[in-house]
Amino acid sequence: MFKKPLSDLKTSAPLRSLDRRKLQQRVVNAHALTPEIGELLVPDGLLVQKFSTHLDEPGPNQLVAITQYHSHSSALNPANSFRPIPRIGPPLAVGHMTVSSSELRGGGRGSRAGKGNLKAVLVLHARKDHLWEMGSGRRMEVPEPRLVESQEAVEEDDDADEDEEGEPVYQANADPAPAPSTSTSLEPVLAKATLTPEDISSCLRGALLQVLATTLNSAPPSAFPILASMFWTTHVLPARPAYAMGTDGLADAGAIDIKRSTHKSVKVFLKACAKEGLIKLKETRGDVMITGVSPEHQAVEEHRPYKTIGSVDAKREKDEERKRHEKEEEERKKGEIQVTEFWKPLDTTVGLFVTAGKSTEDLYTLTDIQDILNAYIAKTGLVNAQEKQYINVGQDIALSSAVASENKEASELLKREEVLQRVREHMQCWHSMSVNGGEAITKEGPVKPIKVIAKTRQGGKAATLITGFESFLLQADELADELRKVCASSTSVSPLPGKASPDMKVTVKGNHTKAVPAFLMAKGVPQKWITVEGLPKQKQKK
Repeated sequence: MFKKPLSDLKTSAPLRSLDRRKLQQRVVNAHALTPEIGELLVPDGLLVQKFSTHLDEPGPNQLVAITQYHSHSSALNPANSFRPIPRIGPPLAVGHMTVSSSELRGGGRGSRAGKGNLKAVLVLHARKDHLWEMGSGRRMEVPEPRLVESQEAVEEDDDADEDEEGEPVYQANADPAPAPSTSTSLEPVLAKATLTPEDISSCLRGALLQVLATTLNSAPPSAFPILASMFWTTHVLPARPAYAMGTDGLADAGAIDIKRSTHKSVKVFLKACAKEGLIKLKETRGDVMITGVSPEHQAVEEHRPYKTIGSVDAKREKDEERKRHEKEEEERKKGEIQVTEFWKPLDTTVGLFVTAGKSTEDLYTLTDIQDILNAYIAKTGLVNAQEKQYINVGQDIALSSAVASENKEASELLKREEVLQRVREHMQCWHSMSVNGGEAITKEGPVKPIKVIAKTRQGGKAATLITGFESFLLQADELADELRKVCASSTSVSPLPGKASPDMKVTVKGNHTKAVPAFLMAKGVPQKWITVEGLPKQKQKK
């Protein structure tokens, strides 16, 4: 049907949900499948594309897959030297059957299928036709036919396929060979193994040796006696190997349970180890106590430490704690006020930036200034030859002017960190603030931290004063109302002393030097921009 190019090809579009459900139901009903299998065969996200073919061949409702089925004469069946071993390959075509299964199987015995050139299957779609070329797997190679282990097995399968009326059912595609894997990984795929009781006993003994060689190797005599149940849960179980070698490969160490071992109980296991001389036991009123261990035992000295379940669990818990902390930190930073400090070239530093080819109108972060200085020092060769941490600032006019200070004598040599500090001190301070990634507000001047000061008012009563909060986009009245609820105390708002000062202060009755900073950080103020001054110790005692 797809031998010739397709015509009237439309653009592909997603299959509507209603149509997909109808198609899925038809597939399930036609082939007696479960809804789960139907969902796999007709998944969500299918695309539909309309087109026309060069012919339209109707056929019976039975759709079959045509596979390779051939054999090599050189490969003989050991059970019957006159029969070659057959090989079955993957499906190569799809079509409609024109004859029944019995007629097809009796094709060589005078049936309708064996007369003339009657077609057994009307092929609808075959490999490398025009429909094939539309698919994403058109470049894949066809896997080699797989070997059928015995002809008798094929004949037994044929007999088992007969229905209740005795008519065989044709199975054209019998277990096609799987498609070749596209993975380039060379890592072997290991199946889980089932440990034998002897394997489990060996692993538990290894866990005890691990304990004696590590955690209890230098245990003082005062650490004993230890109750057997405590010794088992605290020491032996965490020391089980993370992966244990079983008779059939790697097995999950979770299967290393005393009940599955040859000992069947902890008491029997410990007695066996005591008989071997690894530990010392004392049984009192049915309770078993470990009174001592023998880390100098030859088996302990020959033991090689390994990764234990306890170490794996501890690492996993540590990773989970780290991820939880990182998540909490991310959530906290989402609502935190972002403060960025800038500096602008001013006075003596203007010449340095002009010489370095930088703009004198831009704002620079501390990292930007450091990069500019490092590049300028490297370009001009100002690093001292004998002391690499020193810079020859006296050899460059622009740099020496930028670091010159009225209160300090001119220096020929300065450390790199001091050069950066002096240049930054001679520049103009700016800062910007933004909340939740919003538009940043940039202002001239340095960032003033919020001050939280505890003082003693008249009558010896304590009060907490909060100032400088306006820079962090906080309003005095709103701050006072919220602090009244948080501190469960009365609050007041008043202007700061000074005629030209527009800033306000919030006063909270009582000493709240812990509650107020915590509240401010919850409002998004970074901790580094909060300064706290508490009452003197003598005042606090009263």
